[in-house]
Amino acid sequence: MEKKALPTDIVLSDTKTVLGHIKMDRSLYPGTFVDIDGQTYQILVRRHQYQLKLGRYYLHKAVVHVKETAIPEERTLLNGTWVIGDTSCTYNARSELVRCAINPAGPCDDCIHYTAL
Repeated sequence: MEKKALPTDIVLSDTKTVLGHIKMDRSLYPGTFVDIDGQTYQILVRRHQYQLKLGRYYLHKAVVHVKETAIPEERTLLNGTWVIGDTSCTYNARSELVRCAINPAGPCDDCIHYTAL
């Protein structure tokens, strides 16, 4: 049985502007990047909306909140997840969304707070 593509609204989280409506054919989870009209966005939140039909709830559509960004150049594949920044630093958050607690904007090159593991 083939799964149907889920209707998905792409919403810019800062202004709550709807950027577009797509049929999601793959999983869009927080931290992943999506290109819309030549611009790269990072997914922050994914929500599902359900609809009641004949006494049962069915998945109706998804709403994905994004922020405008560029794909970080400092990425490392760690345990199957892309992580931003230098993972050899103690302060690295090992996250797809945040680089580190001390210097979240980065870059990691020549950071004065770098501490090796």
